[in-house]
Amino acid sequence: MRNLYNGWHVLYVKSRHEKKVYDFLSELSLEAYLPLIKTIKKWSDRKKVVHEPLFPSYVFVNLTSSLDFHKAFSVSGACAYIRFGKEYAIVTDKEVNQIKLLIGSKDVTDVVMGTQLPKVGEIKKINYGALSGLNCEVLKVGNVNKIIVQIESLQQNITASIPSYYFEGE
Repeated sequence: MRNLYNGWHVLYVKSRHEKKVYDFLSELSLEAYLPLIKTIKKWSDRKKVVHEPLFPSYVFVNLTSSLDFHKAFSVSGACAYIRFGKEYAIVTDKEVNQIKLLIGSKDVTDVVMGTQLPKVGEIKKINYGALSGLNCEVLKVGNVNKIIVQIESLQQNITASIPSYYFEGE
């Protein structure tokens, strides 16, 4: 039987409190992960590169005990653990590693998060680069290859642009 308190849980946090909650969790010596992506913010007089959460209002925390579960939830800014029905959303190590690969690769751009799977697309295997070995769904949009990696335990998808030479058989 699987322990309810073990694994990567997803904390839902107050809007724009992701980095603060991540810092508080780290101070408590809890393993936390906050996937950040670079975006360009435009104002009338300037542009600035900022890091924003890939999953707004979500912070991942790797729990090992009921004490960790309660410590993480008591952090200022934490609202709830994500659930689907009565079950807590527990993200696998493989899914966390896929997220890290996606946002850590310099060749992957235009990363966005969404819940809708495309209606049309091919399943391809990435054969080159940091994402080698991943299977993904490909979309053809304006001659740019887009991939979608599904994070099943969160019922979310990550979409990114990737060079066509990364794909098997291209």
